[in-house]
Amino acid sequence: MNLDGLVVRTARIEDYDTLMKLEQKLIDAERPLNASLKKESAYYYNIEKLIFDQSSRLIVGEISGVIVATGYIQVRHSKPALEHEYHGYLGFMYVAEEYRGLGLNKVILQDLVRWGQSQGISDFYLDVYAENNSAIRAYEKFGFKSSLLEMKLDTKL
Repeated sequence: MNLDGLVVRTARIEDYDTLMKLEQKLIDAERPLNASLKKESAYYYNIEKLIFDQSSRLIVGEISGVIVATGYIQVRHSKPALEHEYHGYLGFMYVAEEYRGLGLNKVILQDLVRWGQSQGISDFYLDVYAENNSAIRAYEKFGFKSSLLEMKLDTKL
């Protein structure tokens, strides 16, 4: 399998149902990494807002008219202690299983970072589960470095 015919484009409202299904695939893939995720009716993103919000860019990667990858960037205010006033937050980084390992994540990241830079952003953040080694490797390969580790205590166990 290869990336011949890949089209990366801005998501449209007509993609909404497909994006909702892909979000569920992403959540299903991450469920083993987070026992707190709801078994049903779980969602991460306000997809409609990401499509229409001027401070966000939600993109899809299509091959033969089928969406096989997603990602978004959202310009957010940074914490007051940081030198940069705004940063780009990346999310909904998803590649269909049969297209993983072909560099599609890199193509999506390049597009999102370029868009962020065109908005005056030079600092980019994303969240990844500590046990998601393949995603961590992909982000490190792109140039990301670990910067903050979220820790959790669940006392109801």
